[in-house]
Amino acid sequence: MSEALDELFLFGEEKMEKAVSQLQKEFGTIRSGRANPGILDKVIVEYYGAPTPLRQMSQVSVQDGTTLVITPYDKTIMKDIEKAIIKAEIGITPNSDGICIRLPFPPLTEDRRREIAKDVKKL
Repeated sequence: MSEALDELFLFGEEKMEKAVSQLQKEFGTIRSGRANPGILDKVIVEYYGAPTPLRQMSQVSVQDGTTLVITPYDKTIMKDIEKAIIKAEIGITPNSDGICIRLPFPPLTEDRRREIAKDVKKL
């Protein structure tokens, strides 16, 4: 009988760990005024006809805490990356200088705080 309970507890523990992991991932994509590379996880770029995650085709770094800098390995796809960011609707407009793309995160406003609170309640 105790083996069955142990197995049940292990199963429950695995499920809870997966739920917590998913929740942490969801919280990582919230735009809160600080630059977080996790927000780019859902950006997919058409690269030579194949949908490719942005983070596989570029280096993403945080500059000064409020700006993400995306440096593509192939400079010819800058426009495609910008289009993919806009299409992903992450709420930030990309700025390109021909070498890299910058995503400036605006400071958190009271309206944005309320919006985040609503999103968290949905989870």
